[in-house]
Amino acid sequence: MTAGARISGLGGYRPARSVTNEEIAASTSLTADWITDRTGLRTRGHAGDAETIVAMAVEAGAAALRDAGVAPESVGLVVLATQTPENLIPAGAPEIATLLGCAGAGAYDLNAACAGFTYALAAAADAVRLGHVEHAVVIGSERLTDWTTPAIEDVYAMLADGAGAVVVSRAAEDGIGPPVWGSDGARRDVLAVPDGERHITMRGKLVFKWAIDCLPPAARLACERAGTTVGDLDWLVMHQANRRILDAVAKDLGIDQDRVARDIIDAGNTSAASVPLALLALRESGATRPGESALFLGFGAGLTYAGQVVTIP
Repeated sequence: MTAGARISGLGGYRPARSVTNEEIAASTSLTADWITDRTGLRTRGHAGDAETIVAMAVEAGAAALRDAGVAPESVGLVVLATQTPENLIPAGAPEIATLLGCAGAGAYDLNAACAGFTYALAAAADAVRLGHVEHAVVIGSERLTDWTTPAIEDVYAMLADGAGAVVVSRAAEDGIGPPVWGSDGARRDVLAVPDGERHITMRGKLVFKWAIDCLPPAARLACERAGTTVGDLDWLVMHQANRRILDAVAKDLGIDQDRVARDIIDAGNTSAASVPLALLALRESGATRPGESALFLGFGAGLTYAGQVVTIP
């Protein structure tokens, strides 16, 4: 017998150091005004040495568990979404589960770049629905600044660090809609770390065009599968890539700009952490109410995307 799954708690971690546009401009040929105009960013978090993928994930996951009122020992699954792991072997999720106090929980890492969180949420929700676990913790944690350089100015100006988490719990009614996802591996080089190199490169115009072509149809299909319409959504919570993509997708969907999460302004692009951090920021601002609906859309390197309609806790 299947049950429903819902998001029962939210948590996040933002690095102690907040870097301004003026600081970025001092290391590049960009100006602070250009960065604001082109990306929408004012500040972004840069992690320190102690703010590792695991450490930030544990902070975010613990906050989500407290918010949900769920005891760590009742968690049966921990999923870490990241494209910037500290080690290829071992995965980070087992250590995170142990540090959270989720003794014996299943744990694995998932890399779908900036769409990682929405893919991981879909997997965790299915595990809960099917009765494999009662509670799961899904965490996006990234240190993108380890993979940037002032020499690649546009990427350096946008990418940031942080962690966001949710608890997924069994529920009488489903609060996490069926996922919509897709990919285009023919465009793998559009956003990538080139072979033998250590820094992320991006062909921004091509990423922008792909996003605005792919995401609106995916958004409409996600709403259809959830039994709702774009017009009935309360919030659009997308991967915080840059302001131009947020604006373009919202305009295509006919969603008012004041119903679009904009954590990009102060947090920067935190990849797999950006969707949960953006929802958390909305809730902390007092803008959302429990029971409202939000459309999650994650998209990024691969190229790949995923999204679903959720009920806000």
